[in-house]
Amino acid sequence: MANKPVLYTTLMSPPCRAVELTAKALGLELERRNVNVMAGDHLSPEFLKMNPHHTIPVLDDNGTIVSDSHAIMIYLVKKYAADDKLYPEDIAKQARVNAALHFESGVLFARLRFITELVLLRRQPGIPEDRIELVQSGYQLLEDSLHDDYVAGPHLTIADFSCISTIASTLGFIPLDRTEYPRVNAWIDRLKLLPYYEEINGIGATKLGRFIVSQNAANSKL
Repeated sequence: MANKPVLYTTLMSPPCRAVELTAKALGLELERRNVNVMAGDHLSPEFLKMNPHHTIPVLDDNGTIVSDSHAIMIYLVKKYAADDKLYPEDIAKQARVNAALHFESGVLFARLRFITELVLLRRQPGIPEDRIELVQSGYQLLEDSLHDDYVAGPHLTIADFSCISTIASTLGFIPLDRTEYPRVNAWIDRLKLLPYYEEINGIGATKLGRFIVSQNAANSKL
């Protein structure tokens, strides 16, 4: 009998939370193994054998190793979902999901990293205004593209899990005004109605936001 898939993860990581949201939506039980990035767990020889890029999350599904949150989410849906609602088989619908996943990776998450790397790794005091503006312009791009209830159309998909994991994290230190971004806020409210949202994403996103704020304050005293 096959063992449960193993996910190398950590609560504060947006990509990890996106994968865990997907697993929860599928009703799939994962064996979670916490990776302490600040302590360098991701640089251990054992971890590097699985993922030379030393990023999390990483999935070990009974010997099948998959890295990158987007690839893992697609893999889980393809293998374990009872239907294709979270990642449609229809090529046009799938293209919309793929486009939203790339938007999250190349815009939303990249711009979050522009800040977290400065604050958490380089210990630079203060967040440069131009980096804050980049995140805000990402908010605007998401606002402009939300013509349906969800980021890739009228139905919930893995693209929503990917985008909300990042957006919920930046909210902790770069506010999202309701009057300026009404569609994004309505979308967030919609996702918060998921019974597993707070446990899987909300808690970790809040923790990351507070950690960045506190570390930024500490950096200013160095």
